[in-house]
Amino acid sequence: MINIPKGTKDCLPQDSYKWQAIEKTAREVANDFGFKEIRTPTFEHTEVFLRGIGDTTDVVNKEMYTFLDKGDRSITLKPEGTAGVARAFVEKGLYSGPLPVKLYYITPCFRYERPQAGRLREFHQFGVEFFGSERPSADAEVIVAAKTFLEKMGITGLKLYVNSIGCKTCRAEFNKALKEYLKSRLDEMCPVCRERYEKNPLRILDCKEEGCKNICKDAPKIIDYLCDDCAKHFEEVKKYLTLSGIEYEVDPYIVRGLDYYTKTVFEFVSTSIGAQGTVCGGGRYDG
Repeated sequence: MINIPKGTKDCLPQDSYKWQAIEKTAREVANDFGFKEIRTPTFEHTEVFLRGIGDTTDVVNKEMYTFLDKGDRSITLKPEGTAGVARAFVEKGLYSGPLPVKLYYITPCFRYERPQAGRLREFHQFGVEFFGSERPSADAEVIVAAKTFLEKMGITGLKLYVNSIGCKTCRAEFNKALKEYLKSRLDEMCPVCRERYEKNPLRILDCKEEGCKNICKDAPKIIDYLCDDCAKHFEEVKKYLTLSGIEYEVDPYIVRGLDYYTKTVFEFVSTSIGAQGTVCGGGRYDG
């Protein structure tokens, strides 16, 4: 008998109604907020993810299902939803129509990582993308939509953490300060972070190794290095969240695991689902 591949899961008839209920709620919330559905291929040219996600991220370095097809082209099963949607937005010229363009998707994704509670190698992602607005209210709207969905799904003990990781200008100044702080402790860091030190020091703050996490506890905070424009944007996002009645906490060490983010990043954490507490994450990407 052939068994199911490690890190995958069958959805049997006694469970499929639950999936249908989740997907129905996701579509209802997306429609209420004006997001329209987009469906992109399960696989893309590998460059889509290398350029978008970043070659110093764990997703690209360790977790992508990449292979050569019969035409000797490098193909990757999508590890997340955003990069393919951004590719479609550009390739299909959606930017030439009315803006903003608000899209949502429900899609399978694939990452080769150690299967554990709440993490599979084939998993399913509900996400929204908001193209064509620099306004901080767009950031807040996405966060409000996420919270609305999570609450409708009955997830309790929710807490919102927000941060700003700035733009290329202020991030360059922060990277200098971070490298200065870390350089005397390079030998104590994991091999991946020693490589990140040269290529993308910001990524070190996202390391899950206990030794690296301890080293970073007293590291400089990027919000102390924001340029005037990024600082103003972050204050406006926080103002809109307050006006929306959403409580939040600023966590200066949230950087998210993907390189395309700029300015706002956020995570929703639930205290009611055990160790894997992050139930939603995202942020702005202006690049």
